[in-house]
Amino acid sequence: MRKKRSLNVKKVLLALLLLVVMFGSAFLFLKDKDFFKGKPNNSDIEEEEKEPEEEKPKEYSLDMIMVGDVLIHSLVYRDAKVGDTYNFMPMFENIKDTIAEHDLAFCNMETPFGGKELGYSGYPTFNTPHEIGDNLIDLGFNLFSLATNHTMDKGAKGAINSLNYWNSKENILTAGSYLSEEARKEVRIREKNNIKYTMLAYLGTWTNHALPSNQQYLLNMYDKEKVKADIERVRDEVDLLIVSMHWGQEYKLEPNAKQREMAEYLASLGVDIIIGHHTHSVQPIEYIGNTLVFYSLGNFISNQPNYDDLIGLMPTLKVTKTVDKDNNVTMQISDVEANLIYTAYDGTRCELCYHSNYRIIPFGQLTPEILPQYKTYYDKYKTVLTSLDPDIVVGPIDE
Repeated sequence: MRKKRSLNVKKVLLALLLLVVMFGSAFLFLKDKDFFKGKPNNSDIEEEEKEPEEEKPKEYSLDMIMVGDVLIHSLVYRDAKVGDTYNFMPMFENIKDTIAEHDLAFCNMETPFGGKELGYSGYPTFNTPHEIGDNLIDLGFNLFSLATNHTMDKGAKGAINSLNYWNSKENILTAGSYLSEEARKEVRIREKNNIKYTMLAYLGTWTNHALPSNQQYLLNMYDKEKVKADIERVRDEVDLLIVSMHWGQEYKLEPNAKQREMAEYLASLGVDIIIGHHTHSVQPIEYIGNTLVFYSLGNFISNQPNYDDLIGLMPTLKVTKTVDKDNNVTMQISDVEANLIYTAYDGTRCELCYHSNYRIIPFGQLTPEILPQYKTYYDKYKTVLTSLDPDIVVGPIDE
């Protein structure tokens, strides 16, 4: 009887021991899996983790708009006269919002600001009220080309007065006329949206008035060796290099051989955008390699009598800078659109007749009452603009 009880006790103890071992093993297994926390342990996470994603390139961009010659004939500034001052802003009412939307806005300042003391005047020897400069800056223009055949219309004194005006303004960049050779060679870099840029400007045709031999810097004349040195000085310092060229034959709708030659040379030196003007007429757009060339933007505002000379170009584009994980930089120009504009005014259409109510109107806002046969002109200039590159996009009009 005692042996049987002892055997039963041993069996119970053995069973209890087996249960303890079983539960202990189960506990350790579940603990290892972090069962009680409801998630796998860190070692499993490390095994299951995906490799980190490759760093994405960083992109920066800016929008740019351009217009051609600000050609202030006497009738234009007389129309802007208000008491003892001048207000040109009403002339830009139809385009002011478009200009303001862009980070960079370029114009060619055809006529100098010699100052009231030298006498305001129009063609052929211009001297323009400086209020047009104030108004253009207020509109959002911040790139001004000063190298034109009229820069010296009021002599060295007029050019210096004009430069003193421009140099007093902040947040703009001028090029093409300088107060000294040191200033001409100065590298002027601006930055917008992490994109560094600069602009150079040259007169690639004749000047109406000779330059003083000791003040050649007042007007930056095109010379291949000088241009090469200027570009080499700045090319590696900026992401975007713009060159403004006052060139070509007046009133022609196609670039001449000299323009093409200069454009090819500038492109070979690594210029990104070439902006042409002087012809008072619209000329084609093309790419030379990676260089975008606007051969001529025509007039922005003027009192010229012919419809063709009152039609200008207001192109827009996007500049994108891409920086990869190794800090390699790629630049791209895209979304180029050539938009036509028209300078309208009231009065008989002749150069010496009295005109008033000058206003710049995009082609998309034109009616036959403003410009007869404007659709015919649109078709004509669309053909001109795309003659060297059929892929150039010309801004639409309402059909």
